[in-house]
Amino acid sequence: MTPTPIIRQVDRVITSQPSQDGDGVNIRRIHDFGGGLDPFLMLDELGSDRPDDYIGGFPPHPHRGIQTLTYVIHGGLTHEDHLGHSSTIRAGDAQWMHTGRGIIHSEMPLTDQQGLHAFQLWLNLAARDKLSPATYRDVRAAEMPTLIGRDAALIALGGHWQDATGDSMEGPLEALAGQGAVAHARLAAGGELTLTSPTTTLLVYVFKGSLEIAGTVVPQGRLASLGSGEQLALASREGAEALLLAGEPHGEPIAHYGPFVMNARAELEQALNDYREGTFIG
Repeated sequence: MTPTPIIRQVDRVITSQPSQDGDGVNIRRIHDFGGGLDPFLMLDELGSDRPDDYIGGFPPHPHRGIQTLTYVIHGGLTHEDHLGHSSTIRAGDAQWMHTGRGIIHSEMPLTDQQGLHAFQLWLNLAARDKLSPATYRDVRAAEMPTLIGRDAALIALGGHWQDATGDSMEGPLEALAGQGAVAHARLAAGGELTLTSPTTTLLVYVFKGSLEIAGTVVPQGRLASLGSGEQLALASREGAEALLLAGEPHGEPIAHYGPFVMNARAELEQALNDYREGTFIG
């Protein structure tokens, strides 16, 4: 007989907290720079129909030692950086930035009839990649494949995803840190979706409605961190949307200061010194 797959259970639930960043942009944030979400570091949700909450955007600022993934639900964001990239993403699009040794960029918001709703995820780079060359890529909604479940759909931004029937897909972003995978799950009322989940780290952030994960109800604005197992079982009575994050921990020391994430305090001091002296992006 084929053994029954082990369903991953919710280990803990983290509530997003109101915060501000950039030029007074109101956000809801979940972060853990102690390694508790490794290889993920932070998830920001920007969501408002009031332009004053976000119109100031994120003027030019530096990063080193991370990747960022920005995903738009509605509205848009325009990105510019010192490498000469200039592009705009809108509903359903994403942009991925590998900061490596250093990048200086800005992100300015665009609005639609519903205002702005977007996410930015920080992924930690392994020590060997902290000082690698910076790169950037846009991903359009049309490039993202979709898995269909029972009154449910899974849109893959990056990494490998497979459902319990064996149907699988690869998101267009193949170089996410920590063998990362990111997807957007949509469940109608009564919808169900069961996925295989071989990675060590598996996180589910609910941003609309509420999800039942192996019998635990996770409401809007919460991140569920799941224990070990072989399958992820999602269901929703009222309908829900969520971001799914999967990856393998680096298991390395984390040193964090503002936009810089390195492995040691001395490396943070070097990043600050490089930025002050104009050698940050050399």
